[in-house]
Amino acid sequence: MNNLKNSVRLIGHVGMDPEVKVINGDRKLAKFSVATSDNYKNAKGEWEKQTQWHNMIAWGNTATRVEKAVSKGCEVVIEGKLMHRNYEDAQGVKRYISEIQVTELMVMKTK
Repeated sequence: MNNLKNSVRLIGHVGMDPEVKVINGDRKLAKFSVATSDNYKNAKGEWEKQTQWHNMIAWGNTATRVEKAVSKGCEVVIEGKLMHRNYEDAQGVKRYISEIQVTELMVMKTK
């Protein structure tokens, strides 16, 4: 059961082409977003769709796979872990962000 700690699995569609960069000359980082949707009945009994957006980050070999295989609109299966961080923006305001660090990736279909 230890491998279930902080485990995230999502199936969704990529919202933008990945942004890939090299940090410190040797560490590759890929960032992209994935949308997941759920359907539910509202109080009137009508079906509604709710979409959630998730920020993804991938490092190293996983980032290389993202760079080669992932593009806007494709459907992906993601496994990873939830990460939280904060930073101070240019105006000095402390900002908080949640991301999923991708450990496994499968591209189901392309756009």
